[in-house]
Amino acid sequence: MLLPSGYAGAQPAPVEREITQQERALQLRQQNRERLMAKVKKRAAVVPLTPQQKQREAEQKRAERARNREMLAMHSRWQPGTLGGSDALWRRSQSAKAKKERVSPQLASRLRTVMERLKAQLGKPYVWGGHHPLEGFDCSGLVFYAFNHVLERKLPRTANGMYQDPHLKPVRADRLRRGDLVFFNINQRPGADHVGVYLGNGEFIEAPRRGLTIRISQLTDNFWQSHYLGARRILTDEATL
Repeated sequence: MLLPSGYAGAQPAPVEREITQQERALQLRQQNRERLMAKVKKRAAVVPLTPQQKQREAEQKRAERARNREMLAMHSRWQPGTLGGSDALWRRSQSAKAKKERVSPQLASRLRTVMERLKAQLGKPYVWGGHHPLEGFDCSGLVFYAFNHVLERKLPRTANGMYQDPHLKPVRADRLRRGDLVFFNINQRPGADHVGVYLGNGEFIEAPRRGLTIRISQLTDNFWQSHYLGARRILTDEATL
């Protein structure tokens, strides 16, 4: 029997398969994921700054750095025989400051322990992520190692975590005392990316960067003044974390 020409190559119509509940659930999850990703991308879109806004931000940064340089320079002005005045005046100033900042014996003992642990690391290598004398230290790892031995609550592990920690007391640059943390912004990203511990007399101890060793640096150097963010006090008579 001959079939009409239109039916010679005809194929049976496919049977439509019913979608299972599991497949439907997978489709819904995929759709939800796509909607969420679209929202995230929309939030991440940043409107570029206008030239005027960029100029204002640059002026604000320059003004803040100028204030920091002026405050930090006070550490070098009040030295015998320099612009601060006579040696006797300088000694009276130092004596009054020591009386005002006198600490309890318990706090002095903790501070002494921290200083000994810090200075024992001088000359050891910088190691990114390091926080132990046997391996070396990065900047926040050195602080983490030195202080956590005497604290009830451990410090955050990163420099910016320490800088943002609400338990640490902000300190003006002209009120720095031994054991205060000093923070810097070096890479121009938001927040603190470097930390050291103030030793007094305008000096601080730090683990600088890869290829260098733990050292004592001058806070009044132009480089540190231009990148200085602020200071925080860990050990106080009111609270020791």
